[in-house]
Amino acid sequence: MTELLPEVQAVLDANAAAELPDFSTLSADEARTLFLELRLAPPEIVPVAQVEDRTLAGPDGDLAVRIYRPTLEDRDAPVLVWFHGGGWVLGDLDSGDLPGRHLAARGGCVVVSVDYRLAPEHPFPAAFEDCMAATEWTITNADSLGIDPSRVAVGGDSAGGNLAACVAVHAAARGIALAHQLLVYPVISAEFDTASYEQFAEGFFLSRAGMQWFWDHYTNADERQDPRVNPRCGTLAGLPSAWVYTATCDPLCSEGRAYADELEAAGVAVERMEVDGAIHGVFSMTLDCGSEARDAAAESLRKAFAVE
Repeated sequence: MTELLPEVQAVLDANAAAELPDFSTLSADEARTLFLELRLAPPEIVPVAQVEDRTLAGPDGDLAVRIYRPTLEDRDAPVLVWFHGGGWVLGDLDSGDLPGRHLAARGGCVVVSVDYRLAPEHPFPAAFEDCMAATEWTITNADSLGIDPSRVAVGGDSAGGNLAACVAVHAAARGIALAHQLLVYPVISAEFDTASYEQFAEGFFLSRAGMQWFWDHYTNADERQDPRVNPRCGTLAGLPSAWVYTATCDPLCSEGRAYADELEAAGVAVERMEVDGAIHGVFSMTLDCGSEARDAAAESLRKAFAVE
């Protein structure tokens, strides 16, 4: 088994000492309370020029977004539309604040972070529809937002990575040209017997039982071959370039690797980053390996956007 990074082992030891319950044993409300408690530590504040909360007309009412600007001078900036993680059940604009700030500041782009509807109150396809609507809103309102509609990327971590991958597939099918997709340990399909699921089923923050719990809150079994929830069921040829991050001690590692393989086989330009000894969730943690991952993601954005 891969040896955990010392800073990651320290996180898992602290969680074990606190006897934190697995998400699969909780109600959605209890899981959200626990998720909030887990991020009570002061965040790593990365300075940006402006943070603005906006509301747009979503598919089923108001949809909140948070816009991060690295500078107020560029009126033709590239943009990343970002979808937070949390298994489609957890998370909000605040949980996406650290990556939002970091990717804007280091990636030289505007970041539009999306507060999509959560399951089980709003099951599939609500989250996908909100993320697609926010992406289209960003492109349609490029002039007023001061962004370049030809340099729009989508990205997200975990369930947010799933949403980004699905939005990329759907956008391509509709003739919407995106510039890049940033997929951070993405959820791809509901297959719980992969090598990484077998090896890291429990004890590594995200468990197999927990991931099954998330899937069951978001979808039913009949929906899991829909390309709006499983991007592998869509057409991958012609998709924008992708940066795919995987962590070796993450139950989702195998599916992230496999999706990167499938993208490459379809002719998509793929850049990979895999970190030995990292676990699910580090991208949003104030750890050295998290900061390094965010820096690498930001560099991939700069390359895709041709930012000097």
